[in-house]
Amino acid sequence: MPTGACGNHLQTGRDFFFALHALISDSLGVATASPALDLREEILRLKAERNAVILAHNYQIGVIQDIADFVGDSLGLAYHAQETDAEVIAFCGVHFMAETAKILNPTKTVVLPDKDAGCSLEQSCPAPALQNYLQEHAERNYYVIAYINCSAGVKALSDVICTSGNAIRIVEQAPEDRPILFVPDENLGAWVMENSNRKMDLWKGSCYVHVEFTRNSIQSIKDEHPEALVVAHPECTSAVRMLADEVCSTEKMITYCREAPAKDLIVVTEGGMLHRLRKEVPNKNLIAGPTENCACADCRYMKMNTLEKLHACLENLEPQVEIPEETRKLAEASVIRMLEQSR
Repeated sequence: MPTGACGNHLQTGRDFFFALHALISDSLGVATASPALDLREEILRLKAERNAVILAHNYQIGVIQDIADFVGDSLGLAYHAQETDAEVIAFCGVHFMAETAKILNPTKTVVLPDKDAGCSLEQSCPAPALQNYLQEHAERNYYVIAYINCSAGVKALSDVICTSGNAIRIVEQAPEDRPILFVPDENLGAWVMENSNRKMDLWKGSCYVHVEFTRNSIQSIKDEHPEALVVAHPECTSAVRMLADEVCSTEKMITYCREAPAKDLIVVTEGGMLHRLRKEVPNKNLIAGPTENCACADCRYMKMNTLEKLHACLENLEPQVEIPEETRKLAEASVIRMLEQSR
């Protein structure tokens, strides 16, 4: 928004909308619909007007999950991005997710509510650093498997992409005559090795949210709920995974929680997952796994997206995700290979 002498002027349709809402309410002296409800209706109107689809990750805030056309994990979101007929994709997640949608849909408009919604895993493995590493170890002839939590540049340097939901399956299909370099999540990579017959070299990256769960914090909540089962995401450290009754992707957590024999379930992943779980598995007592510092764990990047920002990005079609075509084509090959190997 412009600053200076014009800083107090109304700059967007959204500002005008709320100002008009307040003016009408005051002048008529009657109660009108809440701004939140009106904002939701405006988002739905813009979605229809733009021929847009709203995709949201499981870690998004509840009100965004509730308005989205599809809510899921990275694999499910990739499939939906590939298959959509919409002209505009409003991706409520973090930057690498919106990039993946653009990789698969170069002719569509892809917008992200907050352009600064990043990811600690993506940041841990810059494309230039990976490229330098591969050049320095060219004699290894690595087969590079990249967790989807990475930039388009890293995807372009990779042979295939994986998600937490299909990582074991992807790794087991890798050529047996080439060593594997798994980037960027060392915790996910270690879990895959524990559950497959392949050894891998692991990049030293991690999700800052999932490493905040500790053996002590999870053991403490287990002691408080001795009858509860524990389900944890594989981005957690091995010390936490060892305390879990099940380790799986967020999408598989739905099935596990629904079918688990226990009433009480401790869910060790980003806090936004609890919103969807409580909607889809209402008969269970779902307990957020705590960290050493908090009763739950929220990703500051995932929580940067709001209804107001979603409205603004649909209204202005900004910020848009753009990828250099050469990079996009190389990244597309590795993403498509994942989708094909996952069916």
